[in-house]
Amino acid sequence: MSLPIVYHPDYSAPLPPGHRFPMPKFRLLQELLLREGVIRPQQVHHPELPPLAWIESVHTPEYVRAYCEGSLEAKLQRRIGLPWSPELVQRTCRAVGGTILTAQLALRHGLACNTAGGTHHAFPGYGSGFCIFNDLAIAAQVLLQQGLVQRLLIVDLDVHQGDGTAWIFRSEPRVFTFSMHCEANFPATKQQSDLDVALPVGMEDEAYLQTLADHLPDLLAQVRPDLVFYDAGVDPHEEDLLGKLALSDQGLFRRDMQVLNTCLKQGYPVACVIGGGYGKDLDRLVYRHSLLHRAASEVYRQYRL
Repeated sequence: MSLPIVYHPDYSAPLPPGHRFPMPKFRLLQELLLREGVIRPQQVHHPELPPLAWIESVHTPEYVRAYCEGSLEAKLQRRIGLPWSPELVQRTCRAVGGTILTAQLALRHGLACNTAGGTHHAFPGYGSGFCIFNDLAIAAQVLLQQGLVQRLLIVDLDVHQGDGTAWIFRSEPRVFTFSMHCEANFPATKQQSDLDVALPVGMEDEAYLQTLADHLPDLLAQVRPDLVFYDAGVDPHEEDLLGKLALSDQGLFRRDMQVLNTCLKQGYPVACVIGGGYGKDLDRLVYRHSLLHRAASEVYRQYRL
């Protein structure tokens, strides 16, 4: 069995020309992984659309219906930062289904990677920062409701705090939220994760990786999760337009290897999502996102899961 990869053509919905959210990156990532032989077509799993009841286990029915029907008030639509379209509704729901499927595959095989996901700024009643529905929170809630897990750890290494996820699970002892992010970055108002590690502007590879090593092993020992959700945002990269940290390509790859090795060596399965990443050079951005899947493929072979 090869590393399970989750993808769907719906992941890339059309946006107006010049929009700063790099929507084509999801399709381009899948194409790059196949073209360079990182993955093979038979590894790819296509998610279903999730039932609305699953989305409403985290988000209010009023918000879910208004968004899906295109009747969301203008102020809330602007807060999301993406113009509404039926294609974007389909994309949003499909990506949630993708993270749920990734989690199910990770429980079965020890490791699985989505080629989208990580919309951690979405709150129950509104979206924010290009995030509409919180796929990590919904997937966690579905697994808990189905009795597939009892304890979950969310490792969020996107450069921006996972504020929506932190708030959603603020009173849920079965889900431990860990966010390691740039202190002087979006969102302006931070929420309280179970563990927040705020990093100074300009932090480079070695200091970043040491900080991660100082926290992750102890967290695993403390939480003992049935599954780890890993948000592998590449926006800590030195070239990222919205990042403010200074990791290199090699630093990102070492980070992903460190997370996956630390978890799998101790027998904790990991479901990966790609998180944020922004850049003028789309090819370089897509390559940075592919580092997760390259690392995961290597670790999967190493542990022969």
